[in-house]
Amino acid sequence: MSLSDERFAAAHAKLRTVATTGTNGKTTTTSMIASIVAAAVQPAARVTTVGAWVGDELIVAATPMDEFLASVERAVERGVQTLALEVTSKALAAGIARRWPPHVAVFTNLTRDHLDQHGTPEHYLASKAQLFMALPPGGTAVLNADDPATPLIREVIPAGVTIDQFSIARAATLAAREVVVAPGKTRVMLADGDFAHALGGVIELAVSGGVHAQNALAAALAARAAGYEAPAIRAGLAQFTGVPGRFEVVGERPLVIVDYAHTPDGLVGTLVTARELCRGKLVCVFGCGGDRDRGKRPQMAAIVDERADVAVLTTDNPRHEDPAAIAADVRAGMTAPRARWIEELDRARAIALAIAEAAPDDVVVIAGKGHERVQEVHGRELPFSDVDVARAALAAR
Repeated sequence: MSLSDERFAAAHAKLRTVATTGTNGKTTTTSMIASIVAAAVQPAARVTTVGAWVGDELIVAATPMDEFLASVERAVERGVQTLALEVTSKALAAGIARRWPPHVAVFTNLTRDHLDQHGTPEHYLASKAQLFMALPPGGTAVLNADDPATPLIREVIPAGVTIDQFSIARAATLAAREVVVAPGKTRVMLADGDFAHALGGVIELAVSGGVHAQNALAAALAARAAGYEAPAIRAGLAQFTGVPGRFEVVGERPLVIVDYAHTPDGLVGTLVTARELCRGKLVCVFGCGGDRDRGKRPQMAAIVDERADVAVLTTDNPRHEDPAAIAADVRAGMTAPRARWIEELDRARAIALAIAEAAPDDVVVIAGKGHERVQEVHGRELPFSDVDVARAALAAR
């Protein structure tokens, strides 16, 4: 056993790990779980794709693996009992589940993403499934009953593992019977059940979006499996204020939202929620990344054209591709446009244009980059923040 393996094993033995994987909702669900831990008056630790924290301390290291090891060792030093961990398909394909098996594993959903890395949807799913194959006897799998991939995940779960399911559409261990969304809040009315009754029949969230209802149901079940009581779960979810770049509200009239949605399914969820909040026109600023799955580009166009009133097509992270060529691939998804389309390949100008034209009752969704602080162009990382650009545009109105 290497020194690194010894350090992994020593830290793993002292932490209870609640790990979340899926295409969308991983970061938010993981952060909700950490909020529940904090509401139970325990030191919380979370490791996500947007950063790693032990309490309020940000852990920074040279590589993702160094960051992870530093985080878990610091968590042990601080007396953390439960680690909230986001697990990507890339990490799973590299074997993280064997080195750090979870005690509770959460599956949010599976939609088209990362085919440039995995080649096929089947390989992508197989990577996700490794997290559940690593569950020990007595562990718990928390699964999305509404996702078509869930039956396939269930097939690989070892004997002796408890399976809990959440849903916003059907009977499950914890299910929503109604979701009410308003700016800055979401109310999840729960279907009858013992756990729902313990939670008071409702989950109150201080974030907007039906997708957050699914995340909250998953986090509640995962926290219960990790030993947390209903009062802490209810309080932790109520105290959760969101993740940067995940349906982040940066302006109110017009309502301006920055969201990381960069997959077809993620974009659908974001635009559906935005439409629920919209009293005027829905404007979507979006693009597609370069050097990635080209097949989703026309799908993204069709989704925006169907759900938005105004589509502002711009540049995401072009990487080594020509932004105009990416935009042409995107526009191939439209045969008879329904929305009004504007093409502005300078992302800052596109955001400013959308906000300048918006009426007070309109909603502007800026999709694709979310929390990112750079734009990748021809091998360079140039400073760029959708949130900062949007705030400057709002100030200039």
